Amino acid sequence: MKAEKLVILLGDSVIDNGAYVRSGEPDVAQQLETLLPHHEVVKRAVDGTTCAGVLGSQIGDLDSAGHIILSAGGNDALQHIDLLEEVIEQRAKDVLVRLWSIREEFRRSYASLLDRLARIRRPVLVLTVYNPCFCGHGFDAAYQQAAESAVSIINDVIQQEGCRRSFDILELRTLFNDQADYANPIEPSAIGGAKLAKCMGDWVGRGHSRIG
Repeated sequence: MKAEKLVILLGDSVIDNGAYVRSGEPDVAQQLETLLPHHEVVKRAVDGTTCAGVLGSQIGDLDSAGHIILSAGGNDALQHIDLLEEVIEQRAKDVLVRLWSIREEFRRSYASLLDRLARIRRPVLVLTVYNPCFCGHGFDAAYQQAAESAVSIINDVIQQEGCRRSFDILELRTLFNDQADYANPIEPSAIGGAKLAKCMGDWVGRGHSRIG
């Protein structure tokens, strides 16, 4: 198969969601394969992977890729989920500085990953992190609101660094807009996966124009 027909999927469980869909339902990569019968779809994404994990184990031998799709950042954000319940006595300024530090720590890791992909000189689509769906799973509205605020910090970096390298960007916060899109508060269902696969397939099919 020609190199331009090879689609490589990098990242985390947004793509490697087979453990979370119902028995017999396809994961995102399988749904994309169905939509792109004339392409070879290679899933390197692994559930639980952070940016450092993608950089360390998933990006070898990308020169043969025609298109590269990356989902990373969600697990980096989850490393700080304890902040949603932490009881602290600090000035608002100190809290914001702490969030700034988390953002810049993520930026260093994410930028290193994107720099590596940029050297491949292939079309790249980066996915933002969708908002979780905690409401209806035993969490109150304030928890959901706080989680969305935290996700925006990660997505600020993804948008900035992706644009800086002229990568295409798919905004998942607008794509995942219904509880049915989620298998649990933080993983895609087959329904959400189908929406994601369609957007990815459209991007590959029409020659990687900006879609989000």
